[in-house]
Amino acid sequence: MASPKVSEALAQIQSSPDQPAAFESLLDNLNSISTPEDIANDLRTIFNAAFNSSAVGIVAQRAVLDKYVGVLRGINNADLWVELGMHALATVEPSSSTGQAGTFPDQAAALRELVADGQEANEDHDEAALTLAGIPLDSSQRRVTAEDRVRVWVRIVRNYLEVDNTTAAETYLNKLKNVIYQVTDPTLNLHFRLSQARIRDAKREFLSASQAYHEISLSPAISEEERLHTLSMAVKCAILAPAGPLRSRALGRLFKDERSPHLDEFGMLERMFFDRLLAPSEVDKFARGLAPHQLALTADGSTVLARAVVEHNLLAVSRLYLNVDFASLASVLGSLDPAKAEDTTARMIEQGRLVGRIDQIEGVVYFEAGEEASGEKGSGRADGASVGREMRRWDANVQALAEEVENVTNALQREFPDFVAANLVV
Repeated sequence: MASPKVSEALAQIQSSPDQPAAFESLLDNLNSISTPEDIANDLRTIFNAAFNSSAVGIVAQRAVLDKYVGVLRGINNADLWVELGMHALATVEPSSSTGQAGTFPDQAAALRELVADGQEANEDHDEAALTLAGIPLDSSQRRVTAEDRVRVWVRIVRNYLEVDNTTAAETYLNKLKNVIYQVTDPTLNLHFRLSQARIRDAKREFLSASQAYHEISLSPAISEEERLHTLSMAVKCAILAPAGPLRSRALGRLFKDERSPHLDEFGMLERMFFDRLLAPSEVDKFARGLAPHQLALTADGSTVLARAVVEHNLLAVSRLYLNVDFASLASVLGSLDPAKAEDTTARMIEQGRLVGRIDQIEGVVYFEAGEEASGEKGSGRADGASVGREMRRWDANVQALAEEVENVTNALQREFPDFVAANLVV
């Protein structure tokens, strides 16, 4: 039910010789004759009257609808945007069986964007994505540029990412890839790259996500605060990536970034870059800054972070020891049993992320000191001769030391026989 002043104005419009202009004038002056409590009902009543009047043709209805959308947006009330926007859409987007579909394509697009704005403001991101997906972007009745498509698809991707619907987000990202090269708007290109990084992050493709975040953090198109935030995301993804030469290069690139010391994650970054063992307290502190998907469980029941820490500590152990039995290795790595420690070691060697050899009979892993893994599958396996090189070098050094002691003793016997007889047992 409309307010008395609006009801009176609508009654006067019925006898007006130019009803479309009268409806537009009423909408222009609505704020002066309606109250915040009545404005929702007033707008709904005005809209219904305009679209039910035989004196207002389709062309005039488009103009009235444009004015209606402008007035509604000016209210700055997300709930009203959704409520009244959906009410209007039910009229301007009837089913195709009525033969009227597509009569108001531009106005329907504007209404859907307004409704999506309200849904986003209310953090109803899944519904916002569905609302935006209904915007006609391939219709022959309206001109849609590449920038228009990208702007809508980017919003859809970002809304799906807010609810961790990676599959749906990637579907629209693939659409974006086909047209983004036609867009010169730096903001849209930046949002596209950020969406790519976020999807890779959500899919646990941490190395490529880290690189994408780092590149975005160098963009002058965003504020200093946002650059530091994306740099922080790059560091987190690099730390969560599988241990190995590729991750080491990513960590080195981030460690050398002069902005990194200002991040909360710098301590963790530094210890990982220098292949130092990580303490549980450091890991717990780092975990508090991670997103839920970065703490998700993997197939073996451990978290993404726990797996990354175990693999890193295993790499750090290989820098400290030439060989170690799996019981001791499990103790160093934390809450692992020897069998799990062996499985992790075998997988890293097989994937070329660690150089070594496993003696399953003795239950010992031999690391190849001084050898860097290449990251190529199968390249981490070291043969017995390679693994024993350091042991043979150690034996040679012990033998050389013993020979030198023998030479010194013989020289003392020749030069100072009395001293040797009194002080040395030969």
